[in-house]
Amino acid sequence: MKTDLDAFLEAHDLDGLLVVGPAQHNPAMTYLTGGAHLTAAWLIKPRGQAAVLFHNPMERDEAAKTGLSTRNLADFPWQRYWRQAKGDASLAQALRLKAMLETVGLTQGRLGVTGRVDFGPLHATMQALASIAPDLEIAGQAAHDALLAARRTKTDDEIERIRRMGQITTEVVGRVADFLSHQRGKNGLLVKNDGQPVTIGEVKTLINRWLAELGAENPEGTIFAQGRDAGVPHSTGDNAAPLALGSPIVFDIFPCEAGGGYFYDFTRTWCLGYATDEAQALYDDVRATYEHVMAELRPQRLCRDLQRLTCQHFEAQGHPTSCSQPGLQQGYVHSLGHGLGLDVHEAPWFSDLETNTDRLEPGVVVTIEPGLYYPARGLGCRLEDTVWAKPDGSFEVLAEFPLDLVLPVKA
Repeated sequence: MKTDLDAFLEAHDLDGLLVVGPAQHNPAMTYLTGGAHLTAAWLIKPRGQAAVLFHNPMERDEAAKTGLSTRNLADFPWQRYWRQAKGDASLAQALRLKAMLETVGLTQGRLGVTGRVDFGPLHATMQALASIAPDLEIAGQAAHDALLAARRTKTDDEIERIRRMGQITTEVVGRVADFLSHQRGKNGLLVKNDGQPVTIGEVKTLINRWLAELGAENPEGTIFAQGRDAGVPHSTGDNAAPLALGSPIVFDIFPCEAGGGYFYDFTRTWCLGYATDEAQALYDDVRATYEHVMAELRPQRLCRDLQRLTCQHFEAQGHPTSCSQPGLQQGYVHSLGHGLGLDVHEAPWFSDLETNTDRLEPGVVVTIEPGLYYPARGLGCRLEDTVWAKPDGSFEVLAEFPLDLVLPVKA
């Protein structure tokens, strides 16, 4: 949690942390500022001291909303450093940054740097800073790792924000199901009242509109893939393709709070009107594995053990898995899930590696998403829910929704 950040900085041998960039769609800055509307900022946190936010003069009120100690960049006028650097922009930025670091007492030691900005200018600035502040060692990966470690377990407020995103997500999924069920089947396709087929692109347009209406956004898109595309786990689907009856649709939706913030992640597999015998059999195997794994969630259990358990269950059903065949492209080809928060994919991880020591610690939020994929047969199926490991040792799906395979449509 954020209250443990100093301990994580110490564990990663960092004397301070520098976070750069906007507060929107920039998890590190969002985490430490709460997501205030900041288009470009510099946040400096010396280990053991409060963070200081250096902000654009035009965004002073937004900066004040963070509750952090703030400094106006007008106190560090660009023209001064530009003249001092004789027009070298990277050196000027480094001189300005050095002055900001001196303001908070960071003049030596290991400085962790992270954030989402254009790599080129930041890299040039850090190189220039190293030349004018030789007592500072710049560290990148350590800063990223320290923040991920802090973000791994969630506060009650973070849980409620993720839960709210789950409510929005399942509301939109329900609207999609209702829309599809109110269309009719004709000649093997789902058609509207005018007889024109419903396309995947039309469904995605509705998804984006409904998310926006409910205060969310969809920065990474939606997977709404049918047939062969459903058999390739991250195929987003062909927008121009008409929706066919009976063929499985993998519907994976992972929106976040408007402006960039906490994500939700959710998948259902649907067949319109009816399911073929092959689609039903595949779904039955995935659902049985999903229910088996859900029943095996335990506090502090190693995540990699759950991945192995998933592989064993699928192999017992006769499916190939990535545990036995790394690089596999049909059957069970991915890991069981991942952590979720300000990134749609973050720690803890479920990879089947001896070096993976991630556990289901109280406070983590993870996805559980077993799936099977056979693209050559036009088949794919995945079921996914987002689960909170509660402090009392129990596990909660943060947004419940039916697991039904078949969506009825009008005759």
